[in-house]
Amino acid sequence: MGLQKTHPCGSLATMERLGRLNRIMTLCIALTMAACSSAEQGRPTAGSAATVPAYGDIMVEGSIGDASNLIPLLASDSTSHGIAGMIFNGLIKYDKDLNIVGDLAESWEISKDGLVITFHLRKDIRWHDGRSFTAEDVLYTYQVTIDPKTPTAYAGDFLKVKKAEVLDAYTFRATYDKPFAPALMSWSVGILPKHLLAGKEITTAPLGRNPVGTGPYRFKEWVTGQKIVLVSNPDYFEGRPYIDGYIMRIIPDTATMFLELRANGIDRMGLTPLQYTRQTENNLFKKNYNKFRYLSFAYTYLGYNLKNPLFADKKVRQAIAHAVNRQEIIDGVLLGLGMPATGPYKPGTWAYNPNVRQYPYDPQKAKALLAEAGWRDANGDGILEKDGRPFEFEIITNQGNEIRAKCAEIIQRRLAEVGIRLRIRVVEWAAFVNDFINKRKFDATILGWTIPMEPDLYDVWHSSKTGPQELNFISYKNEEVDLLIVKARETFDQALRKRYYDRIQEILAEEQPYLFLYVPDALPIIHARIRGVETAPLGIGWNFIKWYIPKEEQKLVMTR
Repeated sequence: MGLQKTHPCGSLATMERLGRLNRIMTLCIALTMAACSSAEQGRPTAGSAATVPAYGDIMVEGSIGDASNLIPLLASDSTSHGIAGMIFNGLIKYDKDLNIVGDLAESWEISKDGLVITFHLRKDIRWHDGRSFTAEDVLYTYQVTIDPKTPTAYAGDFLKVKKAEVLDAYTFRATYDKPFAPALMSWSVGILPKHLLAGKEITTAPLGRNPVGTGPYRFKEWVTGQKIVLVSNPDYFEGRPYIDGYIMRIIPDTATMFLELRANGIDRMGLTPLQYTRQTENNLFKKNYNKFRYLSFAYTYLGYNLKNPLFADKKVRQAIAHAVNRQEIIDGVLLGLGMPATGPYKPGTWAYNPNVRQYPYDPQKAKALLAEAGWRDANGDGILEKDGRPFEFEIITNQGNEIRAKCAEIIQRRLAEVGIRLRIRVVEWAAFVNDFINKRKFDATILGWTIPMEPDLYDVWHSSKTGPQELNFISYKNEEVDLLIVKARETFDQALRKRYYDRIQEILAEEQPYLFLYVPDALPIIHARIRGVETAPLGIGWNFIKWYIPKEEQKLVMTR
C-alpha cells in the first residue's frame, strides 16, 4: 500500500522484490521499465573487479518499518513482502529483462483459447523443514486464498479460476471460464506448505512469525522492532546463495540509518535525495560504497477518504490539485530525482497514458473551484467555510519517511494560501497501517504504491475491494472504472487493454480520488565489498543469490 504496498520507506508494497505485491501496499499496476543506470558517475558497478566468488559473511540492510506478517497471502506492506520474497517462491517469476520464466514450475502449457494453464513442477524442491514440495501445496495455496475466512487482499485473481486440480504430484492445472489476462502472472504468488497449514487458522498460524518456505533463505529470528535474520538455504534448487546471512535492521529514522551506514553498521539502504546528492559526495563513501539511481516502480500520492463529506465534490479535489505545486515538491524535496505522476502507471510503460487532464499550479483556479463548490471566507479569517464549518482536515503519513513529511509541509503551506487549514500527523508504521488505514480512520494520507509488471488495477481501484484489510481504502467507486477494469482483465489483446487503461486514467485524472504526486528515483547504496550487483530493467535485486563478498573482505560469520 504505500502501502508502497508501495515501498516503505515504510510504504505498504518493495520495488526490487516484485512479487505479487510487489505484485502490490505491491499492487496493482504496471509494466516495463527502461534500462537502469549503473553505479553513479560512471563508476563501475560492484562486482566488476576480478575477484573470486566466495561463500560466507552477512549482509545487513536498513529498513524504516518492521514486517507485519511473513505469510505472503496475509502481508500487505513492502517490508513483509521483501522478506517473504526471500523465503517463498511462486510458480513463475520475472527475469532481469522482465520476461516470464519458471520458478517452482519448470515449464507450462497454455491452451489455444487461453483458458487452461498446465504447470509442470520441479521435482527437486524441498521445504525448509525437509518435506518435498508437490502440486498439493499449490492447490492448498489456491484454496486458502479464495476461502472467505482468509483476510487477504489478493483473492481476486484466484476467484477467476473455474477449476484447480492436481493431475499428479508434479502437475497442476488451472482452468478459467473466460479469458483472464493476468492469469499466468497471478501464479507468481508465494506458494505455502500444505503440511504445516492445512486444517489450521491461517491468521494465527506460527508461520506468520516463523515462516517455512522453499526459497534461497531460511528464517532464523525476528525480534520485533529490531531485526529479522535469515540464513542461506544450502539446498536451494538454483544454488546456495553466496552470502550466508541476511539481517534486516529496523531503524525508524533515515538520518539514524545513514549514521549506521557511515559507521559500517549496515551495508545497504535506500538514500534520501539529500543523502544521495550531497551527504555521500565525499571520499569515505566514494571509496567504500556504490550508489545506484533509476526511475522506480513506485509512485507517491495524496489519497482522500472519500467517505469524508469534505471530499465528496470532485471540484474540491480538483481545486487541491491546482493549489499544490508538484514541481516544487520534485525540485525542493526530491532535489530533481523523480518525475511528476499523472496516474497509477510509470511513465514510458505501455499502459501509461500521457494525454490526461493536467493540473498546473494555479491558486486562483483553485479558489474559483472552491467557490463553485460553496466554500467561502465568510468571516474574513482567511479560512474557507461552508454551512458554518471551516475547511480543515488532517493528513496522516508514516513515521521515518522524511520525504513524505516534507511533502505534507509543502502541501500545508500551499493549501493555506487558498483558505484550507491542514494539520499533519506522523504515525509509527504498524499503528499507521493497523489503526488508521485499515480502520479507515483518516481524512487524507500521503502514501505510495509499488507498480507491478502486470497493469491490472483491480485490487486497488475496483469498488468491490473497499472492505477491511483490502486495498481500496479510500473507498473509491465508479461504475465505468469497474467495468473497464473487468474488460481489461478479460482480453489478451494488448491494444484493446491499452484503450481500457487509457480511459481509466482519463477518469482518474478528472475525478482526482488521489492527487498523484511523483514517481521517485530509486537511490540504493550498497557497500563496495559486496560484489556481483548488476543493474537491469527489473532493478538491482534480481540476482541477489549471486552477490558475494571476497574471502579476504569478509568480516561476519552466520551461525546456523
